[in-house]
Amino acid sequence: MPKSLLEQLPEIVANGRKQAERILESLETRQRVRLQTREVVLPARDSAAQDWVTQQQRHAQQANASADAGWMNHLIYGDNLLAMAALLAGDEHTPSLRGKVDLIYIDPPFDSKADYRTKVVLPGVELEQKPSVIEQFAYSDTWSDGTASYLAMITPRLILMRELLADTGSIYVHLDWHVGHYVKLVMDEVFGKDQFINEIVWKRQTAKGDITQGATHMGRIHDCIYFYSKTGAHTWSPVFTPYNADYVENFYRYEDRAGKYQLSDITAPGGSGKGNPYYEFLGISRYWRFSENRMRELHAEGRIVQTKPGTVPRQKRYLDDMPGIPLQDLWLDLQPVQAQAKEAVEYGTQKPISLLERIIQASCPENGLVVDFNGGSGTTAAAAEKIGRRWVTSDIGKPACMVMRKRLIDQEAKPFLYQAIGDYQVEVAKTHFGKRDFRVGDLSQIVLSLYGALPLPPEANPQRNLGQIAGVELNGRRGQKTLVLADSPNKLTGTATLKKAIAQRDNLLGGWDRVVVLGWNFEPSIGEAITALNDDRLEVLVIPPDLLDRLKKKGGVEKLRGQVRFSSLQYLTLHPIARAAQGDQETLTVRLKNYVLLSPEAINLDDANRAKLQAVANAEPLALIEYWAVDPDYDGEVFRSVWQDYRGNTANDADELRVATQAVVTVPAKPGPRKVCVRVVDLFGFEAEVVTALA
Repeated sequence: MPKSLLEQLPEIVANGRKQAERILESLETRQRVRLQTREVVLPARDSAAQDWVTQQQRHAQQANASADAGWMNHLIYGDNLLAMAALLAGDEHTPSLRGKVDLIYIDPPFDSKADYRTKVVLPGVELEQKPSVIEQFAYSDTWSDGTASYLAMITPRLILMRELLADTGSIYVHLDWHVGHYVKLVMDEVFGKDQFINEIVWKRQTAKGDITQGATHMGRIHDCIYFYSKTGAHTWSPVFTPYNADYVENFYRYEDRAGKYQLSDITAPGGSGKGNPYYEFLGISRYWRFSENRMRELHAEGRIVQTKPGTVPRQKRYLDDMPGIPLQDLWLDLQPVQAQAKEAVEYGTQKPISLLERIIQASCPENGLVVDFNGGSGTTAAAAEKIGRRWVTSDIGKPACMVMRKRLIDQEAKPFLYQAIGDYQVEVAKTHFGKRDFRVGDLSQIVLSLYGALPLPPEANPQRNLGQIAGVELNGRRGQKTLVLADSPNKLTGTATLKKAIAQRDNLLGGWDRVVVLGWNFEPSIGEAITALNDDRLEVLVIPPDLLDRLKKKGGVEKLRGQVRFSSLQYLTLHPIARAAQGDQETLTVRLKNYVLLSPEAINLDDANRAKLQAVANAEPLALIEYWAVDPDYDGEVFRSVWQDYRGNTANDADELRVATQAVVTVPAKPGPRKVCVRVVDLFGFEAEVVTALA
């Protein structure tokens, strides 16, 4: 007979502790997880000719005014377990956040039957995209063994979150009836039962649509938020909610020129040890709450009244002087986000900003640090930004990260970092194969095998990243011998790699007819590099970024063989950039020319939706762009966007389904050459860049 969930729980927690301990032990090693900065975002959504100098000055002032002038907020794309490991480890650019976080709020996925399909609206057509395998793994495979696998997923994460919290820190975990009570048991183990503060009930909707004729249950209209402290010495700022109309009508029945008021008792208990004074006032002798002098002052101010001679005086308490009702654990006053609401960002599980503002104000000090590892629509970061707290947020979904970036730009947030997990594929492989000594060469062997290449002999292949495909003889003609190079995920595939691959094709083991380079990540100028080489015996293909997640889902290389598509690169082209001097400033005019999508076969669409996409790509390729940005002084390492546009932003044009195709950016004049980088992100989260050197 299988074990009950209660019987499995000790083993789940023990395994979660072991997994977390392995991660904590790796923090001091060279193999620790790192974050790669993909973009430094300096929000500038609402100008086609914004003053870059003023923008820089304003951001510098904001940074200097912060509690930690070296701090920048973080938006991280990737598995939150790896994000936590990277934040705990720190690096040469960002110190470890271990014991530095004031507040963690998470709203993890908790509905096993949710459909995470994404609707993609293009001019004249609507597509339905299935989630990527990475997202399927995060949201669906979390439930592969039901609640047990969900708890196995969340336990090591909760342990690492506790490591990140300051001693005065708190955590709020937002769940519903599916798993809430089980997760609370895990939190009791991780944080301690004594550190449980509140179970908050949030009424998230007024009526539930699943209550129909013949239903056998009541409407499920609330979520639970479990609030724990790390040590019991947690930050707490009292929050008050407004009085409702019935309360005011019943208790504030009097009114004068100063406003509505109630009459309250000012007598006090007497006897030894109480300390309350006894005297006669307005003919009445009693123990009173106030000293005699203070009583006379209040009376002179009209705050003490005797409604009839001989009755006990009472104090006027004005409604405007009262802060409200101290916050309780039943929250009925915060409405969910309606589709037509101003804050709505078209994200299915979006929470109202008022909910996060309340939590942050209660449990995070001014300039404190708030972290959300299930960022979703970005409400936590948006609320923290609004009320003056620092923030870190992450999500494993590309659509979520795109929504968050746009939302924060729209909010004119302070500059923030958009980051990804460094060595993501290697880290996933280590987890999948259970080997902390897993190497890049091991990963290259897997990639070559799935492409259909056999490894070259060790003496010709010391890095274990080269393979071969023997030509098949057809009609008496010899087939082409193909050399295959699987590049490392730790580096950007660029001109140097391509030249090396061509040299190996021409010289290694007597030479080859052609060479195929398989890459994970690419230099921004890769498209230009391929064009410049003009070599028809060179092919460059993209390794699917979710390859290892698919491998884990299928259970092995053999089961995935023949099902992996290595796609052609997406790329962007520009019209020549115009550069015009204007005194001590100059204007750059950047115009998009064309965008070629990554092979549509690599996108998780059915045949009908793929055909619709191909039609739009052929007719209007720039309509596929979701976001683009300009760095007018690219240093070749970090992309700093000082101008952005995205679909839905009507500040630069009035079209919600297309981006503006021209950027006019005003920057300080610079004698000599200038390097401009333009980055685009398409509707499916794929990125392409062009770097242009201006004379």
